[in-house]
This record gives sequence, C-alpha cells and structure tokens, in this order.
Amino acid sequence: MNQSLITTAFNLDGYKVVKQLGIVRGITVRSRSLIGNIGAGIQTLFGGNISLYQELCEKARQEAYEIMIMHAEQIGANAIIGMRYDANDVAAGVTEVLAYGTALVVEKA
Repeated sequence: MNQSLITTAFNLDGYKVVKQLGIVRGITVRSRSLIGNIGAGIQTLFGGNISLYQELCEKARQEAYEIMIMHAEQIGANAIIGMRYDANDVAAGVTEVLAYGTALVVEKA
C-alpha cells in the first residue's frame, strides 16, 4: 500500500472513492521487561525524556500501524482514511495500542 494514501483526513485530494470497505484495525499489546522497567525507573530519577518507554511506545504504534495496513490489503484496499491511534492499559504495565481507519479502494480522479 502506498503510504501517501493513508491519512488522518477524511478525503484524499486528487482521488475518487471507488469502494468503501469498512473499518480496518491493527492491535498490539505490549509490556516492558523487568530490566526495562528498572532502567526506566532510574531514568525517572533524573527527569526528562524516558527513552526506554518512548521506544516501547513507538514500537507498539508502528506494529499496530503495520497490522492495520496488512488487514486493509487483505480485504483489497489501497487507501485508508480517518486513521487514528488509541491506547489503553490492559493490566499494570501492559498497554494495548490500536491503529484504525476506514479502508477504501480509490483511483486517480
């Protein structure tokens, strides 16, 4: 899928919608290891950016995004509009990240 055809907007300038395929999503559930939590705990003592948690969050978002794209491709989409992220705690130290949007088949206008 062409990454330029994935947008948070609800339209794609220069393209017309041929078919709307519905909602697609990618979900991942992540936790940091015990050693990672200890390292992040040490980072919090000094303040500032907690890079260990930042890396975990970025990896989770990227994984959810890639799963969403795979789901869209499986149903024949070549574009996704209204793309969003959502995150929730599932348990202590365990977070769910969801990427979702509306899958479309589009063509140049």
